[in-house]
Amino acid sequence: VQLQAFGGGLVQAGGSLRLACVASGRTFSSYTMAWFRQAPGKEREFVAAIRRSDSRTYYTDSVKGRFTISRDIAKMTVYLQMDCLKPEDTAVYYCGLDQWETTWTRLDEYDYWGQGTLVTVSS
Repeated sequence: VQLQAFGGGLVQAGGSLRLACVASGRTFSSYTMAWFRQAPGKEREFVAAIRRSDSRTYYTDSVKGRFTISRDIAKMTVYLQMDCLKPEDTAVYYCGLDQWETTWTRLDEYDYWGQGTLVTVSS
């Protein structure tokens, strides 16, 4: 299984970016796909996730109301629409896939990871 993340870039505070993560290599009847991020000198942290089986979503508090996660099942793609970006959102964003839908936020429960895409928000 391969995950490829796209869409990072440089944006001013208050701006928007849309990330995409495409999964390939096999199909899953159920899974959770999520976005995590890692800022320089910090640990990787959970951002948002969506579950295939029931489309439920879950967000970390700091992005609620600003970020929206969605998915296209047919394309095995998950999106992260990021609005009202802040300098503290600057990080490398990684997508992950949990093939058993066992978790929302636990990094070690995700089975597959993409390569990361850099988001830089200038003040």
